[in-house]
Amino acid sequence: MSILVTGGAGYIGSHTAKALKKENLRPIVLDNLVYGHKYIVEEILKIPLVTGQIGDKKLLQKLLSCNHELTKDDPIQGIIHFAAYAYVGESCSDPIKYYKNNFIESFNLFETVLNQNKLSGSNIPIVFSSTCATYGLPNEIPIKENFEQKPINPYGKSKLFIEEVLKDFANAYGLSSMIFRYFNAAGADPNGSLGEDHDPETHLIPLVIKGLLEENGFINIFGNDYSTKDGTCIRDYIHVCDLADAHVLGLKKLLKEEKQVKAYPYIYNLGNGKGYSIMDVIKASENIVGKQLTTKFVKRREGDPPILVASSEKAKNELGWMPKYQNLEEIIYHAYKWHIKNEKKI
Repeated sequence: MSILVTGGAGYIGSHTAKALKKENLRPIVLDNLVYGHKYIVEEILKIPLVTGQIGDKKLLQKLLSCNHELTKDDPIQGIIHFAAYAYVGESCSDPIKYYKNNFIESFNLFETVLNQNKLSGSNIPIVFSSTCATYGLPNEIPIKENFEQKPINPYGKSKLFIEEVLKDFANAYGLSSMIFRYFNAAGADPNGSLGEDHDPETHLIPLVIKGLLEENGFINIFGNDYSTKDGTCIRDYIHVCDLADAHVLGLKKLLKEEKQVKAYPYIYNLGNGKGYSIMDVIKASENIVGKQLTTKFVKRREGDPPILVASSEKAKNELGWMPKYQNLEEIIYHAYKWHIKNEKKI
């Protein structure tokens, strides 16, 4: 059974592709390689890669209608949609880039899926990678799925727009879908084969690790005047392998249903339910590496909420999902192990 993984050459997408392969499903990656890595797909995962835009209707039609060499004997029966730009600060300075790539390209993907469903009488389910950024500034912690969504940056807005399209398409056309709103993805495959390699890198844990591994490394901390215990932002860190497992569980649930049970997407938060400040992460990383990191406080970054912590009880109860890696030190250690192994490549 072939599963199309958009953005599968990226961080979370590649871990999910590996999890699919482990479950004897056949992932096919579609990625424009702007931020994804070809070598991960071809050399590490050893799975098919299609280089292209997720909104390229001609290419999508070819893949979905079995007129592509990769799908002619094994049709795509599900889609996990990761492909997106995800830099919050950049989305504030260049919103056109985010609305065009994240929203319009996704709309083209969904429309093509609907057309194929109509032609073939099938119902290809979609698992969508959304974000806690759709909640904006929550009034209550932990955040539940039914909380109001008021994103404060174009990145979060672009994801919310996609969620709304999936809701409307489920209601009007019976499109089968699931939405995962996850919190701060972190860590790496425990065996060190996959990890986090962004360019530019903006995520806290890899930046801290890189700073600790450099001779004169340091890190800028964006704001120390938030209303938190130490003035720095608090986030819920969820291991990337736990995210990958959730996507596989979600896809399997959709595949079991010939048609969506309800005319509405399933929606789940994915997090550990624990909040750690930036200083907590730095101290934990220092303990693992055995070295202190030079820090510098700079002004707040536009679009950053003070606290984001998830309630993931719904995913646990309905999907049977249970995070394996709930300890912050273990999450950081897996990331550290990958960076040590791949230090010369990144």
